[in-house]
Amino acid sequence: MANDIKKVVLAYSGGLDTSIIIPWLKENYDNCEVIAVSGDVGQGTELDGLEEKALKTGASKLYIEDLNDEFINDYVFPTVQAGAIYENRYMLGTSFARPIIAKRIAEIAIKEGADAICHGCTGKGNDQVRFELAIKAFAPEMKIIAPWRIWDIKSRDEEIDYAEAHNIPLKINRETNYSKDKNLWHLSHEGLDLEDPANEPQYNKEGFLEMGVSPEMAPDKPTYVTISFEKGVPVAIDGVKMGGVDIVKKLNELGGANGIGLADLVENRLVGMKSRGVYETPGGAILYHAHEVLETICLDKETSRMKQYIGIKFADIVYNGQWFTPLREALSAFVTETQKTVTGEVKLKLYKGNIINAGVTSPYTLYDEEVATFDEDNVYDQKDSAGFINLFGLPIKVKAQLDAKRGNK
Repeated sequence: MANDIKKVVLAYSGGLDTSIIIPWLKENYDNCEVIAVSGDVGQGTELDGLEEKALKTGASKLYIEDLNDEFINDYVFPTVQAGAIYENRYMLGTSFARPIIAKRIAEIAIKEGADAICHGCTGKGNDQVRFELAIKAFAPEMKIIAPWRIWDIKSRDEEIDYAEAHNIPLKINRETNYSKDKNLWHLSHEGLDLEDPANEPQYNKEGFLEMGVSPEMAPDKPTYVTISFEKGVPVAIDGVKMGGVDIVKKLNELGGANGIGLADLVENRLVGMKSRGVYETPGGAILYHAHEVLETICLDKETSRMKQYIGIKFADIVYNGQWFTPLREALSAFVTETQKTVTGEVKLKLYKGNIINAGVTSPYTLYDEEVATFDEDNVYDQKDSAGFINLFGLPIKVKAQLDAKRGNK
């Protein structure tokens, strides 16, 4: 019952949804106390003025939790190590940001003695699942309020109407009202003209791209970058040691300037529908590519194949909000074991949206030039291949012989 809810912790971004949710909660839950919580995972200027806005619209307090280091090191890098990319294109920028935010919100809700946790996710989206599965993992008895599933508001236009009626300031307008999600790893764009897959994204329209430029606007001169890895984790750029957050920031800068990491895709949402989105992931695209290149010389064939299979499942797990599950932990343990020798340097050339290999080295390389060479060598007896082919092709030969005896053609 509404009168049982005295204190609510709200997952607060200051965007359109959560801006109107504070007064809506107070109107519909007997003027309950609303504590806003914002997880800082690299939204940048989106956090500016957030406390003043939250308090003015009715919150009793605002927590801004710095989660950047934990986000990159404990969620992003393990996913990159797994080679997990959803449906071959989406680098999971929103997906793995939700569990860490929801975990912190649940912890604060317990500390504050809250009666419920509220989020602004729509009933059509994936984020409602990601938030609520994480909440169930850390506050399994906590009530969850999801206004989009129960209020009378039906569209983003109606949300703006509500905001205007309640004098809530917004940073958007009806004409540029893309649904966006931004963090240190990526920026997503949905809605408006993008809802029709027939429409080309307006990459060159001023203000559309925020993390970089379109490939045609990128410089005519390529940029070279060398990334160093230790056990599958990036640790340096061009020989300069950096922490995870700084590495992502630097690669975002380099990738964005060269038109890297744009993805336009129609993806299959967890709730069953298809959704079109445009994603900017400049640094992420570089890291995924570099890590994969390094693994080509550091992993044996069978381990590499198994990682490819697991990468598909790992991406589904992250996309579906199942981070805090035994299966994800088990798969991460496998991935960690495979990364013991993924140490070395990858040199890449960035040019007008392209990531071009420019060299890879590792102290644990499995590539032996003397074995692979087309020149004369002393380690490979080419006569051995005849017996190998006879055995490898035996099933084909036997079937052909038996088919001939049976008169099959």
